[in-house]
Amino acid sequence: MVSPSSHLAISFLLLSASLAASASIEENFVQCLSFYSDKAAPFYPSIYTPKNASFDNILNSTAQNLRLLVPSAPKPEFIFTPLTDSHVAVAVICSKKLGIHMRVRSGGHDYEGLSYVSEIEAPFIIIDLVKLRAIDIDIDDKSAWIQSGATIGEVYYKIYEKSKVHGFPAGLCTSLGVGGHITGGAYGSMMRKYGLGADNVLDAKIIDASGNILDREAMGEDLFWAIRGGGGASFGIILWWKIKLVPVPETVTVFTVTKTLEQDATKVLHRWQEVAPYIDDDLFIRVIIQPASVGNKTERTIATSYNAQFLGGADRLLQVMSESFPELGLTRKDCLETSWIKSVLYIAGFPNDTPPEVLLQGKSTFKNYFKAKSDFVREPIPETGLQGLWQRLLEEDSPLMIWNPYGGMMSRFSESDIPFPHRNGTLYKIQYLTLWQDGDNNAAKHVDWIRKLYNYMSTYVSKFPREAYVNYRDLDLGMNKKNSTSYIQATAWGNMYFKDNFNRLVKIKTKVDPENMFRHEQSIPPLPVSNMSLKDKKCKTWE
Repeated sequence: MVSPSSHLAISFLLLSASLAASASIEENFVQCLSFYSDKAAPFYPSIYTPKNASFDNILNSTAQNLRLLVPSAPKPEFIFTPLTDSHVAVAVICSKKLGIHMRVRSGGHDYEGLSYVSEIEAPFIIIDLVKLRAIDIDIDDKSAWIQSGATIGEVYYKIYEKSKVHGFPAGLCTSLGVGGHITGGAYGSMMRKYGLGADNVLDAKIIDASGNILDREAMGEDLFWAIRGGGGASFGIILWWKIKLVPVPETVTVFTVTKTLEQDATKVLHRWQEVAPYIDDDLFIRVIIQPASVGNKTERTIATSYNAQFLGGADRLLQVMSESFPELGLTRKDCLETSWIKSVLYIAGFPNDTPPEVLLQGKSTFKNYFKAKSDFVREPIPETGLQGLWQRLLEEDSPLMIWNPYGGMMSRFSESDIPFPHRNGTLYKIQYLTLWQDGDNNAAKHVDWIRKLYNYMSTYVSKFPREAYVNYRDLDLGMNKKNSTSYIQATAWGNMYFKDNFNRLVKIKTKVDPENMFRHEQSIPPLPVSNMSLKDKKCKTWE
């Protein structure tokens, strides 16, 4: 009599033979999915190839950087949009057995497109989690379970539906996909009060390199540490996050005050550097910096817009500002008292009369050709340094800088509490962007400009290492070669993103994914397993 396990072994051998004879990667993958999948959840409508009329729409749907969607950019063999957690698990198993390189996308903002483009491996497929967006809010427990494909705006709205006095400290851009957003840290306008989104994660569910679904207890504290800020797509596929809800007041105040060079913008910004990281924890004042026209003239100036959220009423805000930052000249008429959910919309750039339901659309309002970089600042930039910066910004067509203040709760976490290390001593973070609309035509010109700007700023920003934010991936910092994540090469960007936490991330990667199943241009490298015998290596291929 043949045992059930023998039947399974025979079936797999037959499957292997069948796959080897199949005509395409897609057919092999489908056949493998059919073998392993739960029959109650059919997956066939969830596979899109370039032959499908909807392929381009699916590929472009959440991708934010048009620079990585031009015809010359590498395209996947197909896109798989799983309908269940088990579909994702089976996709991992089949990708591993068939040797298919996969990219995983949970949002797509992804500045260098690593979740939907592969510059170093072909062919590749995309596992897009867009259909996995359930959100379960538990107000009594002050927590929520959220699937990776949900946007942070959907999460905010679902919290608001249940409570007007709870929120979550995560992204300012509401179309961010939750999965990758939290893996990099997830900063937002409440970070000075409550820390990062990743600081407020209670549990998670992840698929490992063997296709197992693990919660916090099953994955262990090392892996749970790594996924909260260690960057996306190095350790597995996040299916769910369990987040901790935080209290917010019924009345929140927002404002935007703009100062141009003609209105002492340089002096006010210099003062902001000294004030914003140390001001009341309830107050977040970021600065959006870009060229602007002078009146109706063709002449350009620099506009610095102070865009703020205060967890409280206007009267207390005005008192805080008059004591700490009178140089901005904030007045009562600048202030808008509103609810927390409306303040989310305000900071995200929606018009004041926009209903909260817009958050359920989950669409990015920012699609451009762009190149981005980041820095962290530990000493105020002198006015002469700012003047040199203005000169360079005025040379570019459409540059943008965003300065986000740190301090408050951000300084009370240790650098090693989670992999995100940019903590005490950081005054603010800079995001640099250059945007253009003419596709590939002048891309090199704009990229060259931002690289020169980045070089100019080296004098004024963090050093040894010069720090960078992992969720603003920048391939200028270095990248892996095909199927090779060299530890020595990866230290170049690893130390910038993670500082001393990089080595711990490498050890965890080596333990949980030694064969480097989850990899991309800037993934965490496993250490080479030099003592594995040839016999062991052969066995590994059949596991």
